[in-house]
Amino acid sequence: MSIARKILENTFVQVLGKLLTAALSIVVLKIISGYLGTSGYGDYTTVYQFLAFFGIIADFGIYTITVREMSRDESRIPMILGNIMGLRTFLAVVAMGLAVLTVFLVPTYNNTLIPLGVLIATLATFFTLLNGTVSSVLQVYLKMHYATVSLVVGKIVSVVYMGWVAYIAFTGDLINGFYHLLWAGVLGNLVMFLITAYYVRRFCKITYQFDLAYWKKVFFTSLPFGVALILNTIYFRLDVILMTFILPHSQSIGGEMVCASALCSDTEIGLYGVAMRMLEMLVIIPVYFMNSVLPVMTRYIEEQSEKIRSLMQYSFDFLVATGLPILVGSFILARPIIHFISDPQFLSGSLFTFGSDIAVRILMFAMLFSFVNALFGFTLVVLNKQVRLMFINAGAVLFNLIGNILVIPVWGFRGAAITSTLSEAIILIFTYWMAQKFLGFHLSLRTFIRTLAAALVMGAVVWIGFEWMAEMWFIWQLAVLIPLGGLVYLLLMFKTKAITPEMMSLLRKK
Repeated sequence: MSIARKILENTFVQVLGKLLTAALSIVVLKIISGYLGTSGYGDYTTVYQFLAFFGIIADFGIYTITVREMSRDESRIPMILGNIMGLRTFLAVVAMGLAVLTVFLVPTYNNTLIPLGVLIATLATFFTLLNGTVSSVLQVYLKMHYATVSLVVGKIVSVVYMGWVAYIAFTGDLINGFYHLLWAGVLGNLVMFLITAYYVRRFCKITYQFDLAYWKKVFFTSLPFGVALILNTIYFRLDVILMTFILPHSQSIGGEMVCASALCSDTEIGLYGVAMRMLEMLVIIPVYFMNSVLPVMTRYIEEQSEKIRSLMQYSFDFLVATGLPILVGSFILARPIIHFISDPQFLSGSLFTFGSDIAVRILMFAMLFSFVNALFGFTLVVLNKQVRLMFINAGAVLFNLIGNILVIPVWGFRGAAITSTLSEAIILIFTYWMAQKFLGFHLSLRTFIRTLAAALVMGAVVWIGFEWMAEMWFIWQLAVLIPLGGLVYLLLMFKTKAITPEMMSLLRKK
């Protein structure tokens, strides 16, 4: 089987699993948003966004470094896995402890559900980190279909628990229901980790090892990339935290959460959080793809093979061809998409002038930039240029911080979405420049232009159909226009030869 086909198959399995979990995530979003409302969903989003700042300390880029080291010498996988398990567990305990300590000291969160919510959700983050550690073995062997199984089963467990909370056990008790929704995430992630560990044991024994010298080596190797990831997390999630500090929280009056000003943090975060959840489900696609490319890219670069240039072009074309139709389609169908994945109160013109559909239209540009960023960011890691990546992300964080402070008080979540998009564009410009400088590749835009043309024509067809179906049920709009748009796009990709016969031959080659 060709390397290209093997990479695509491994990516396809992960994306298929992500599509299944995305469908389950839509169910989760529908349950939570309808049950908690905009204000409650804003607090729920804040819990996980707050934890993300501390969870990345335990992640610290170690997963990517682990896959790279395992790919170099598969005979050392048991030793590497045992020590990474020990190191990440230690970092996770420290990071989660800091998160709990910090959240109870933040005055803004007093008299809200957020502090206790963070305490519960730390367990979900802990199991996620352990799952990511053991799944690195499956990534190296390109056996991620096992990880996909664990991901789907774990999500099903969470969905069942959440459905029980919202529709049976706590229908009239939103406070206890809020906390049980977080416990549902903990249980689902625990099940996911246990199933992944079961499959990993087929390839490698899972034991804790405590070689402090190796811990030190891995930690300092991943340090620049870890700092870069921390900075990346800050600029990607800083807007939510800043909204909690800049804007006032709604007040409980007569049992109802009431916003006493033009913009309140919990409602703005609730509206923004739905769009961000959609973005988070999408941007995992390039990460899965690049995780599949990573072992091959590592070998090509170490061998100084000329194949690295064709691999860069192939990866760029794939990521653009995947991201562009999502951008165009989501921009046009933002309103029925938000109606489908959440609750009508999150739409523009319902309870609020600007709803989650506005955030989706802005953030889809950030999504496209993020798709391509994954290629150049991973390339810099393989080249051991993590320090350069760290400085690039530091610049993006500074821009994001200043931009959000200026625009959030005036535009709320809309300003945050614009700032996030511009931050992704800045990172794209500088990561491409650095990767191109060290590898000397030159990307051809021929396929990009053909892909763009196909996406725009597809968009025109979808827009005409959307106008024609304007008075129809939103489910019918999505059920008809998404498959229609996908069919038009694929036909045009073949017609314009954006998908070339050579590429198809490469994928079929044994």
